[in-house]
Amino acid sequence: MADYYEILGVPRDASPEEIRRAYRELVQKYHPDKYYGKPEYKEMNEKFKKINEAYEVLSDPEKRRLYDQYGSAFEQAKASGGFTGFEGFRDWATYAEAMKDFFEEEDFGFSNLFSEFFGMGERTKTRARKGRDLYSELVIDFEEAIFGTEKEISLDKFSICPECKGSGIAKDSKFITCPICHGSGQVIQTKSTFFGQVRLTSTCPKCKGEGKIPEKRCLKCDGEGRIRERKTLKVKIPAGIDDGQTIVLTGQGEAGLKGGKAGNLYLRIRVRPHPEFKRKNYDILSEKEISISEAVLGSKVKVKTIDGEVILKIPPGTKSGQVFRIRGKGVPYLKKKGRGDHLLTVHIKIPKTLTKRQRELLEKLKEEGL
Repeated sequence: MADYYEILGVPRDASPEEIRRAYRELVQKYHPDKYYGKPEYKEMNEKFKKINEAYEVLSDPEKRRLYDQYGSAFEQAKASGGFTGFEGFRDWATYAEAMKDFFEEEDFGFSNLFSEFFGMGERTKTRARKGRDLYSELVIDFEEAIFGTEKEISLDKFSICPECKGSGIAKDSKFITCPICHGSGQVIQTKSTFFGQVRLTSTCPKCKGEGKIPEKRCLKCDGEGRIRERKTLKVKIPAGIDDGQTIVLTGQGEAGLKGGKAGNLYLRIRVRPHPEFKRKNYDILSEKEISISEAVLGSKVKVKTIDGEVILKIPPGTKSGQVFRIRGKGVPYLKKKGRGDHLLTVHIKIPKTLTKRQRELLEKLKEEGL
């Protein structure tokens, strides 16, 4: 018997996603419905069964572990009735229902196949569908991120039609019974398949399962209940937001269908760099040069912060690279009161050229051991 990995054409260390992808491609290629009435139909039907059998084992972590461990013994157990490729499915209908979910999830275009074979067409009315989420970016200045601001953004999206309020029906019209399905929302027909004559039930293409249609469609939205338009929104940017963080605007995505909720707008914030300040978590960082005398003797210097200038006392004996903390002059906390600090790193400025007087003074200091 052929190895399950060989049947699916994947290596023994294939990931679950690789196994799933290989299975999808093989189903598309070898499904017997494509060969019904052709000489190779019987061969494709057998091949299809083996493909399903291999996937049933390798897609299940425990079955795959046993198969990898026992190999041929596992296959012998299967052959003697200890295991079948469709284990867990009580009958073909159950198997088809599971496969139907799989195909719909992967969007193969085969979702109607099992509905036709086993009478599993959509039997409910078209459900309300949530609107699509939208994603955008907004660039703000460093100061705006620190203190917060309000911005306007514009985007194109589907919104509820102002004429019909989302119903899709014209103002002077009403809903009438669908002439195709006569109000049932379904159409039924009989078809010959490789399982024989089957009764097919599917959603009515005219009313999309609603059982009724507008006598006249809304002209503004052509019956969809939504129109695409450019919307301008005001967005409040909270103080303390950081570069790369996202604001979620609930219900500001695209309008839903059939009364479905609107999607959300996810707005990613980008902060322009500041020429003097940098941010680290909730602290603001900056640097300043001081003279040799200021470092040795101590001094009071003006320091620029995000709030404006403050006076900082430099103690005698300050070293180059020393960091001073100015409390409460940093970034506001997003989820609690208070702010971070401003951290100032001082650097001692060494002059490249000296006047004659400066050189004489330094020479005397040198003689004094300084």
